[in-house]
Amino acid sequence: MHVQEWLETVPAVSIYLLVGVVIGLESLGIPLPGEIVLVSSALLASQHGDINPYILGACATAGAIIGDSIGYAIGRKGGRPLLARLGAKFPKHFGEAQIAMAERSFQKWGMWAVFFGRFVALLRIFAGPLAGVLRMPYWKFLIANVLGGIVWAGGTTAVIYSVGVVAEAWLKRFSWLGLLLAVLIGIASMLVLRNRAKKAAEPGPSAADPDPVPAAE
Repeated sequence: MHVQEWLETVPAVSIYLLVGVVIGLESLGIPLPGEIVLVSSALLASQHGDINPYILGACATAGAIIGDSIGYAIGRKGGRPLLARLGAKFPKHFGEAQIAMAERSFQKWGMWAVFFGRFVALLRIFAGPLAGVLRMPYWKFLIANVLGGIVWAGGTTAVIYSVGVVAEAWLKRFSWLGLLLAVLIGIASMLVLRNRAKKAAEPGPSAADPDPVPAAE
């Protein structure tokens, strides 16, 4: 069954709890489809008046912030051995290549890696535990964690909910062309923000690296 179809059968309170728990566990470091659940719930809220988008966004934000904070505490206590154990259990998410990429992001961007990591699936799982392992000062982590959680969870809820409301109105008043345009606008805005976040997470060329030698023809 599709996620949204299943969500339609669940009471509003359960939707709030589900979103908060799933996003919290994902932020803690457990690979779960937090973004899919949030997007599906926000779209469902735009079609059903029983689900309050403000409460939904608040639950998603709380789950993101609390989950990341718990992940930070676990990472700080567990250290490098924790990453090794996670790599053995979840090699696709915590393999050596993924850990190396996340570490480069943290070394280059510091607390901004926590903020922008909200918009990148891999970093969203890594941010809390890795910040703890690398012993980032908690006050820096907390600021980036709170701001990132508000912008990502609240922003995603607002954008998807607005797109859903506009799409439904345009579908009734105009045609499928209006629906398509509304959806494209919403998707485009999210892709722009996600693309910027991915660029921020990419490692840049090191100043100490020698200039690349051109390949012989």
